[in-house]
Amino acid sequence: MATLSPFHTIGSHCLNLGANELSKSAITSCVCKSKVGQSLQRIDVGRKLLPGEVVHNVAQSPRWSLDLRCFAAARVSVEQTEESVTKTSQVDELQKQSTYLFRTETGGQVKVFVCKRSVKYVVDIEVSSLQLSSDDSQLKLSGGLYRSNHDIINQIIETPFIARSSSELALELEFEAKEVPCYLSFLLKASSGASSSGSEIRSHRKSSFCVPIGLDQGYPAPLGLSFSTDGSMNFAVYSRNAESLVLCLYDDNASEKPALELDLDPYVNRTGNIWHASIEGAWTFVSYGYRCKGNRDTFHAEHVLLDPYAKIIGSSIPNHHESGLLPKHLGRLCKEPAFDWSGDLSPNIPLEQLLVYRLNVMQFTKDKSSKLPADVAGTFSGVTEKVQHLKDLGINAVLLEPILTFSEQKGPYFPCHFFSPANLYGPSNGSVSAINSMKGMVKNLHANGIEVFLEVVFTHTAEGGALQGLDDLSYYHNSVEDLEARNALNCNYPVVQQFILDSLRHWVTEFHIDGFCFINASCLLRGVRGEHLSRPPLVEAIAFEPVLSMTKIIADCWDPYDKMPKEIRFPHWKKWAEMNTKFCSDIRNFLRGQGALSSLATRLCGSGDIFSDGRGPAFSFNFIARNFGLPLVDLVSYSNAELASEVSWNCGEEGPTTNTAVLERRLKQIRNFLFVLYISLGIPVLNMGDECGHSSSGSPSCGSRKHLDWNTMTTGFGIQTTKFISFLISLRKSRSDLLQKRNFLKEENIEWHGSNRSPPGWEDPSCKFLAMRLKADKAEGQLSSEASQLKGDLFIAFNAADRAETIILPPPPEGMAWRQLVDTALPYPGFFSTDGKPICEQMMGLVAYKMKSRSCILFEACTDGS
Repeated sequence: MATLSPFHTIGSHCLNLGANELSKSAITSCVCKSKVGQSLQRIDVGRKLLPGEVVHNVAQSPRWSLDLRCFAAARVSVEQTEESVTKTSQVDELQKQSTYLFRTETGGQVKVFVCKRSVKYVVDIEVSSLQLSSDDSQLKLSGGLYRSNHDIINQIIETPFIARSSSELALELEFEAKEVPCYLSFLLKASSGASSSGSEIRSHRKSSFCVPIGLDQGYPAPLGLSFSTDGSMNFAVYSRNAESLVLCLYDDNASEKPALELDLDPYVNRTGNIWHASIEGAWTFVSYGYRCKGNRDTFHAEHVLLDPYAKIIGSSIPNHHESGLLPKHLGRLCKEPAFDWSGDLSPNIPLEQLLVYRLNVMQFTKDKSSKLPADVAGTFSGVTEKVQHLKDLGINAVLLEPILTFSEQKGPYFPCHFFSPANLYGPSNGSVSAINSMKGMVKNLHANGIEVFLEVVFTHTAEGGALQGLDDLSYYHNSVEDLEARNALNCNYPVVQQFILDSLRHWVTEFHIDGFCFINASCLLRGVRGEHLSRPPLVEAIAFEPVLSMTKIIADCWDPYDKMPKEIRFPHWKKWAEMNTKFCSDIRNFLRGQGALSSLATRLCGSGDIFSDGRGPAFSFNFIARNFGLPLVDLVSYSNAELASEVSWNCGEEGPTTNTAVLERRLKQIRNFLFVLYISLGIPVLNMGDECGHSSSGSPSCGSRKHLDWNTMTTGFGIQTTKFISFLISLRKSRSDLLQKRNFLKEENIEWHGSNRSPPGWEDPSCKFLAMRLKADKAEGQLSSEASQLKGDLFIAFNAADRAETIILPPPPEGMAWRQLVDTALPYPGFFSTDGKPICEQMMGLVAYKMKSRSCILFEACTDGS
C-alpha cells in the first residue's frame, strides 16, 4: 500500500504499524490448514483461472528444487476474476471468487484466491516458479490484517506453506466475516530448519503482497456509487493527482468519525485516474466519503470529502465548521427511490410559444399566507399546490432558481453538489423526500401543460464544494489570477466537461427536466489556461449531446460575483438561447425617458443585433426584473445614487409614498413594463411576485428578497396586475402570427410612425414617441372562409415623454376598423379589454387619439361585428 510502510521485518510480535488505536471489530485468529486450496488449471495472465478439483495433502519435501517458470506479468501484476462454482463434497458453495496474480522480486509467481464460503472468507495462496537456495528448507507467510492507517487489526499471521508438488506450494487461511472488509498484507520468508531467520521475498515492486478480503477491486465505471445485481456496492471516483485514497464508511450519520476506513491500493483499486472498489451490500453502513492523500499543498488528508457523483446526500453535520475535519455532507449508501413516471409526457412546447415564470422554490410558498401545511410550505410540493396560480396567469414554463445543494452562507448561486436537489426543499428536509417531492412536482406541472427549467451554475463551487480536495489541479483553474479566489471550475478540461454533461443527463433522465439556464455562462468560454475560446468544447457538446438535444438551453451571462451581466458574443450553433440583458436595460432606459427610439425598436422586434446570426427572436429570453436586482415595484419606487446600475426611476419620490400623482405614475410605469414585455418578439420571463407588487424595500441583493406574501394577490393592485398579465398572455397566443414568431418580421409586415404619421425621430434624442403597425399576413389570414376569423393588423404606440401626444391612426385594412385593447393611462378596469371586444363603441372608425404622458396603447383591426 502506498499509504502504509511495507513490512520490512515481521517477527513473532504483534503487528502494529504505528497505529494508536485498534479496530472496533473483535479479532479472531486465522485458521491455517495443511491440506488446502484448489488445483487450478494454469493459463497465461489475462485469461480466466478456472477452479478444478480439490487435492489432498501432499507430504512436505525437506528441500525444494523448483522449476523456474516465469509467466508474463502486467505492470499492475494483478488479475481478478469472479466465478460461480458448483458444490462438492469437500468444499461449500463459493458465492464469489476473486483472483490476484503477483510477480515476486526473484521471478516467482504468487496467486491469491479470495472467496466467501458460508459465513467465512477463505484465502488460498499458491506459490510457484520460485527459485530458492538449497539451504532453504521452509517457506513461510508472514503478515497481518489492516484497513487503513487509522484502522489496523492488531493480528499477526505466521504460518508455513505446504508443498503440493515439486513446483507448487500452497496454504489456506480463514477469516471470520466480522473481521472484513480488510486487507491481508504479507511477505514470503524462506528459512532453513536450523534457523528461524531467513531471506524475505517481496513483490516485484519491492513491497508487501497485498490483497483485499471482503473488498473487491470494483470497476471504474460508472462514476459514483452503483449497485450490482448481486447487491454489492461499487465506488468509483476520479483523482489524477492523489497518491492514495481512503474510502470512509459511516454507520451513523451523526457520527464524527467513520466506522470503517479502507485504503485503496493504487495497483489494485485504480484504473487510469479513477479509483474504484466494491463491497458487499449486507453491511449496515449508511453513508460514505473519501479522504485523499498526496501533496500537502493541494491535498488535506484529514478532510473527508463528498463523492461528486453521489445521487443522495445526507444531512449536514452540525459540528463541521468547528472541527474543520468533517464533511459538510456525505453520500448516502442507498439506491435512488423508485418513482412512478407512468403517464408523464413533456409538453414539448415550441420555443417561440414559451411563457416563462421564474421562481424561488422556498420563497414561493414558505410564507404563512400561502396557507399550506408546515411540511409543504417552501418545498417542491408547495409549488405543486400553487399550480392553479400559474395556470390563471397563462404560464406554460417555470424557471426554478438553483435547487442543487448549495452553500447556506452564500446562497443558491454557490453550489456544493450537482446531482441532487437541496434537502431543505423536501417535506421533511430529507434527501429522499426532496427527490420524490421534486419528481412529483415535475410530473404535476407536465400534466398541467407546464415545462420545468432549472437555473444551473457549473462555473464555480462554494468553498468546500463537492469537487474541492479531490483533485483541485484537474477540476479548478489554478493559474488564472482573477479566477483563483473564485473556486472557478475548469469547465473545458475533459474530465470536468464530462462531469457537467453527466450531471445534465442525470437531471433529464431521472427528473424529466425540460431545459437549463446556465448562470455565468461567459465563463463557460474559458479554456484550460483561462483563455477565451471561440469554439469552447463544452458549449458545443451541450448543443449536440443526444440526451439534451430536445431540451431548451439558455445562456445567462450574469456573474454571481460581480453581480453584473457580461456582454459577450456567445457561440450558439443555432441551439443556444440567451437571457437578453440588453432588452432589460434598453426598456428600463426608454420608459424613464432617457433611451433612444432605435434601441426600443430593436428590442420590440426581437433584438436582431444579437439574434440575427441564424437564430431568430425565439432565442431571446426577455425580462424586465429578475431575482437579483430590483423587483418590478421597486424599479418604479427607488432611484438613489447607490442604485445607478439598476437604471430605475422613482417616479418623483423615493420609497413608499401617499402622493396620489406619484402612485398613479408608478401604476402606469408598471403596466408599461409588462405591456412591452409581452408584445415584444422573444420569450417573456416574468419574475416571481411582480404580479402582486412583491418588494425588497429597494435592495438589489438577492438575499434581501422576502417570502412571497400571498395576501397581496387579493389586493386591488394584485388583482388588476394579475388580470392584465393574463390578458396580455391571451393576446400573445391569439396573435401568435405577429407576437410569437420563430423568425423575424419581414420588412413589409412592419411600419414605423411618429405622432402625426410622420417618420419617427430616429436621430432626435429629445423624441420619446414611437408607434408601429404590425401587418398581418394576408395569405395566412385568408385560409379561413369565416370572415370573423380574419386577423387584422396591430397598431402599438409608446409615449415616454411628460406630455400628451395626439396620434393619427393609419387607415385600417379594407372592411375593418380599429378597436382599442390597451391604454395603460386609463384607470382599472378600462385600461385593457378583458373580453376582446371594443371598450367604447365610438372608437369604431376613429382617426385621431389623444395619448397621455408616459403610457402605451394597443389597437387591433377587426371586421364589423367580430
